[in-house]
Amino acid sequence: MAQSTGENVEFGLVITSQEKIQELNRTYRGVDKPTDVLAFNMNPAAGKPDFPTPPDGIIRLGEVIISYPQTVRQAMEREHPVKRELAILIIHGVLHLLGYDHEKAEEKRMMRIREAEILGSLSRELAGER
Repeated sequence: MAQSTGENVEFGLVITSQEKIQELNRTYRGVDKPTDVLAFNMNPAAGKPDFPTPPDGIIRLGEVIISYPQTVRQAMEREHPVKRELAILIIHGVLHLLGYDHEKAEEKRMMRIREAEILGSLSRELAGER
């Protein structure tokens, strides 16, 4: 799992439809159903193939793709604002780009802990606490 090095990094964020995310899920994961978030990793530190670092020195982690209709549906089911659900999905996707996974029980536990820490920190920042 990648650790923060203080380097300049970026990732792409795409908000899309149920149909498009289902197509991507089918094409790249072999799962013919919609999902809430997909992460396409380009981060060599996460065990992915080496991509050359562009001359600007910015490390591109990859892309996070989120289904907006699924985001709205999950927010209603969980009875919280859509922007909170969107934040949860962005955090989840970025953690995947950083090498976190949830295939095994311990990995899932560690990822959920990290998601909660980040969401809590973000919530405090937005509330003006430090």
